Amino acid sequence: MSRIGKLPIPLPSGVEVSTGTGNVVSVTGPKGTLTQPMDPDITLDVEGDVVVVKRPTDRPRHRALHGLYRSLVQNMITGVTEGYEKRLEITGVGYRFVQKGTDVDLSAGFSHPVILTPPSGVEFKVIAPNQMAIIGIDKQAVGEEAAKIRAKRPPEPYKGKGIKYQGEHIRRKVGKRAQ
Repeated sequence: MSRIGKLPIPLPSGVEVSTGTGNVVSVTGPKGTLTQPMDPDITLDVEGDVVVVKRPTDRPRHRALHGLYRSLVQNMITGVTEGYEKRLEITGVGYRFVQKGTDVDLSAGFSHPVILTPPSGVEFKVIAPNQMAIIGIDKQAVGEEAAKIRAKRPPEPYKGKGIKYQGEHIRRKVGKRAQ
């Protein structure tokens, strides 16, 4: 049995989990609603204040999907109750984030202005000129937006300039040396 898939998911108060047509899971909570299509072989049972994900057989495919969908449902429940946040830091002379309404203006050594517009369900918040947060209820959308922003100017290994995740360690290289 899957070590992750067999664990029951505790259901906080105020959160409602339901399965619709086409095996689509819907989770509603205080921060919003998330939906996720599931494989038709995997079933979801709501038993009181816990959610249990079940699989029909011990085939490798079913075992893999068992843990996957249990994690996805857990992330949806966490998202509608607490939400998710990723923080980015920018390092470099003249590099900064500037909040302009819901958009963020990125100055990272480009010759043109780079305006970052958040997709629906995601919010950008500038904490300091060198720090910003990506906030939302969908873990996948928050992580994807953070990765897209980081890809605009990834950190380089010689001086460490660029955009990185908060707490990310950049392996530094030594430059050329005179003999």
